[in-house]
Amino acid sequence: MRARHYPGKPAPAPARGPVLLSLLLLAALAGCGGGQKAVRQAPPAHRAWPVVQPENPDAANAVLMRAISLVGTPYRYGGNTPEGGFDCSGLVTYVYRDMLSLSLPRTSRDLAAWQGPRIAPERLAAGDLVFFGQGKAVSHVGIYVGEGRFVHAPSTGGTVRLDHLDGSYWRDHYTGAKRVLR
Repeated sequence: MRARHYPGKPAPAPARGPVLLSLLLLAALAGCGGGQKAVRQAPPAHRAWPVVQPENPDAANAVLMRAISLVGTPYRYGGNTPEGGFDCSGLVTYVYRDMLSLSLPRTSRDLAAWQGPRIAPERLAAGDLVFFGQGKAVSHVGIYVGEGRFVHAPSTGGTVRLDHLDGSYWRDHYTGAKRVLR
């Protein structure tokens, strides 16, 4: 008598001998090697980021909490609301306007040229703006959150996310930072 099974569920396979299983396992392992030695790449080294207290901790905390709460919001070119999505400068201007009623320039280039002191990487504090591009041309902006990390809206098809300044792309395209909160 055959064993019954549930509709839509495959019938159990008949048992095979341990010899066949061993041969299949050996064949699979032999095909994996390919004669080349596996090379494991080390993750990018992260430098120690000093903790720099913001001049206005309450404002910095409000900006950070709002920016982090928007992680996962879809990217949209020209977007400047959580409902419609964000581009990089739309995220920055939204967060500062929403939390501090501070009106900032709308584009990453204008934000980089805006008033406020330039900040050396080792002096970054929570709430500072970090800029990226090629040479001196700025094309991207994010909000520094501390420990070498920043929140930004990276690109079409992506979402607002948290990244590390020591990631190879961001490290190679970093153009500077500005302090907004004083």
